[in-house]
Amino acid sequence: MAENDFSLKETCPKIGGGRSVPGGEMQTSSFDLVERMTFLYIRVVKARALPSNDSFIEVTIGSYKGRTKNNTNPNPNPEFHEVFAFNKDRLQGNVLDVAVKANEEEIIGKCKFEVAEIPTRVPPDSPLAPQWYRIEDSNGNRFGGEVMLSVWMGTQADEVFPEAWHSDSVTVNGDNAVIARSKVYLSPRLWYLRLNVIEAQDLVPLQGNRNNPEILVKGFVGNVVVRSRVSQTRTFSPVWNEDMMFVAVEPFEDSLILSLECKLGQKEECLGKCEIKLSQVERRVMPEPVPAMWYNLERVVDSVPGFAGRVHLRVSLEGGYHVLDESIQYSSDYRASAKLLWTPAIGVLELGVISASGLMPVKSRDGRGTTDAYCVAKYGQKWVRTRTIVDTFSPKWNEQYTWEVYDPYTVITIGVFDNMHLLVPGNSNGPRDSRIGKIRIRLSTLETERIYTHSYPLIVLKPDGVKKMGEIQLAVRFSCTSTIDMLQKYSEPLLPMMHYLTPLSIYQLDSLRHQATHILCMKLGRTEPPLGRDVIEYMLDFGSNIWSIRRGRANFERLVTFFTAFLDAWVWFDSVCKWKSPVTTILAHFIFLFIVFLPKYCVTSLLLYCFVIGFYRYRLRPRHPPHMDIKLSKADSALPDELDEEFDGFPSGKSADLVKKRYDRLRGIAGRMMMVLGDLATQGERVKNLLSWRDPRATFLFSMFCLVACGVIFLISMKLLMTLLAFYVMRHPRLRVFDIPSVPQNFFRRLPSRADSML
Repeated sequence: MAENDFSLKETCPKIGGGRSVPGGEMQTSSFDLVERMTFLYIRVVKARALPSNDSFIEVTIGSYKGRTKNNTNPNPNPEFHEVFAFNKDRLQGNVLDVAVKANEEEIIGKCKFEVAEIPTRVPPDSPLAPQWYRIEDSNGNRFGGEVMLSVWMGTQADEVFPEAWHSDSVTVNGDNAVIARSKVYLSPRLWYLRLNVIEAQDLVPLQGNRNNPEILVKGFVGNVVVRSRVSQTRTFSPVWNEDMMFVAVEPFEDSLILSLECKLGQKEECLGKCEIKLSQVERRVMPEPVPAMWYNLERVVDSVPGFAGRVHLRVSLEGGYHVLDESIQYSSDYRASAKLLWTPAIGVLELGVISASGLMPVKSRDGRGTTDAYCVAKYGQKWVRTRTIVDTFSPKWNEQYTWEVYDPYTVITIGVFDNMHLLVPGNSNGPRDSRIGKIRIRLSTLETERIYTHSYPLIVLKPDGVKKMGEIQLAVRFSCTSTIDMLQKYSEPLLPMMHYLTPLSIYQLDSLRHQATHILCMKLGRTEPPLGRDVIEYMLDFGSNIWSIRRGRANFERLVTFFTAFLDAWVWFDSVCKWKSPVTTILAHFIFLFIVFLPKYCVTSLLLYCFVIGFYRYRLRPRHPPHMDIKLSKADSALPDELDEEFDGFPSGKSADLVKKRYDRLRGIAGRMMMVLGDLATQGERVKNLLSWRDPRATFLFSMFCLVACGVIFLISMKLLMTLLAFYVMRHPRLRVFDIPSVPQNFFRRLPSRADSML
């Protein structure tokens, strides 16, 4: 596996708005991060005076054909309102034919346009006005029928570009044409819903369960269920004082259903229910609690609702939190749910999705491998989806999108997928789109106002190993509107204040993230074209917290790399103490004397050193944004069984013997981790037992040492004492005995710990 196969490559695409191009034409649109693509646009509006009531229009140039949908209301004056776009670089003829057909074989009439005579339009020019054109039958006779349309040469900057039928999706027709178009999606705003269950009173007991009832609370929002713990007061006036957290979505059309359940063995029976409409729940942005209220419970008996008690609740919509639908390490937004707490934007992020190359075949069509690729980019609440380029391994999108930036410490995620829904006539229950690769770009690693044009490797980890699925060419620019506001962001908390004033537990955050992902999948799945659950979960890195030996090994290596600098410093100091380089040791003595006797200049010297080193390394700064690293991720060295375990579902679907084998391996890893944790706990308990008199002789010796040290420090200058201590530590090898622990080490290792009390 060649190393450069997975490397990042800088490219030089022909991008830039307003620049001269061959032929003297000028592109004056704002699409300056993508290559210019010229299209032949045909807008078909309507027709009149046709001899057939059930007709459609077919647009043909060379071997490319596009047709309108059949009229749902047959009449001689049909309306179509459809746009066709033919890539100029792939035009296979000089004449554009617009034919009106009664069926696939019968042509009612047609009109022709010479491609060389078609006018050019570039936004911000107003749209070209459609006009009536008379159509002629097969004998060249005009029979009175007319078609209203407009024809022009334009670019991808045209406002009709996203909704047009494209010639690079020529095999897609009918209802499937919708899922091949480019779209922009907006995620709904999510809020945390906090339900504080305090107590219940006057509960009506069930028959046969009047003593020591086990009562709990179930909360329902949509199809999400959250359970409380069983009340410790085994009466029919239970007390919980427990918080239950949900994720709610604007415009708060759902209701919170509360059910009090009594456990009867393995069963649970409902004591009563109440419903609270979320639109009536109080919203808060500060930590002050909302007032608690009593709610009546109802229980339906023989189709007649009756009083079943009351429950004391505190319900609020938490606008001061940010709903974490992504991993906090590479989130694209940290703003609070309430718009009242939003700060002004500090810049603009522009992304140009140019092209892809070398894509691998993902599926089979007509006995050969093929790929129908499209891109999805996610930043903040805005998702974008490019059009699907059909049946090519080198698609060219050349689409540009823009986002407002509120925090530089955010990440934009770009994913490439194969559109599997084109294989089936309906896209609602079709197969899952295949993953081709994903890229993350952190904005804080980008220089402002600079255009980054790179070809990123598309890497996918599969159960049989890591694979490169191709490359994608992107252009990225981060523009800052206020440098002062951007620099101020580095001094502000990453998350809204409520995350620190009233923090949520790790368990709650994990559960709420699952709820948020589920809601986004439901909401974005109801758009047209829909974003599939598989796409959303892949973009949000859903399930990244599942156990993985590969990821654990990679994180351990990252931790070791961090501590390597401290280990290297300790090794260097040990070599100084052993006089391996006498010149270095003598210089270390002088440096220490400078630190002890001139501490004021020492601090300023250290700060000045950091300043000089920082500016010296400016010319060595990274020139390229970071990308997916297979070596850092340990993807190139992971064993097949480890990858198979990583891709196993939860709960596991493997055989009992394989699960037992993996469980034993996990027990071995956890055992070593347990020993490390035990050693760390032992060292901490030894420090605590210095003055606990658990070992009376050790505590007596330490207490006497503290008393003597106090007298010595009082009588001798601190500078002189520190100098003597440093010279003793760095004494010449002739004055020391190596490979024997020092007196403080021997004393510390003899201190007791609570390990003796462990079973």
